[in-house]
Amino acid sequence: MDGAVTRDRGRRGGRGPQRDRGSVSVEAAILAPAFIALMVLAGVAGRTAVAAEAVEAAAHDAARAASISRDAGTAGERAREAAVRQLDWRGLNCTSTPTVDLSGTVNGQATSFAAAFRSPIGQQASVTVRLSCTVDLSDLRLDTIPGVPSSRRVSASFTSPLDRYRSRG
Repeated sequence: MDGAVTRDRGRRGGRGPQRDRGSVSVEAAILAPAFIALMVLAGVAGRTAVAAEAVEAAAHDAARAASISRDAGTAGERAREAAVRQLDWRGLNCTSTPTVDLSGTVNGQATSFAAAFRSPIGQQASVTVRLSCTVDLSDLRLDTIPGVPSSRRVSASFTSPLDRYRSRG
């Protein structure tokens, strides 16, 4: 008889499996949006990091291509070509044409890109390429998650010295 009473008490007493019924579905309903938002933010952060690495490599290649040229006109063209080629190779699609800004220094003083190439042989001169690209993030956006950007601007710059004893034009 004790066995029957114990069994009956387990079903009706408010303890055990009957009381917890449905709690998993409530937890899932509460945690699912937070988990989805976390995954979207991880996607945005990951794509931004990959884009930043690609833009950094493209700025490096562009500065190097510019620094081995003999004149400013050719250097500018080669810098832009190198940047676009590196971005294409890395598979980064900018929403518009990447922005390439060129500048220079002579003996540590900031100057224009063309002035760096006009500096006399023997003087320290360098060129700097600043590359900017807007990365599309619209495929990661969800209307239910506010504050997720549809695009992000990524920039990098790199400076490369001009050969001190090579003729410049």
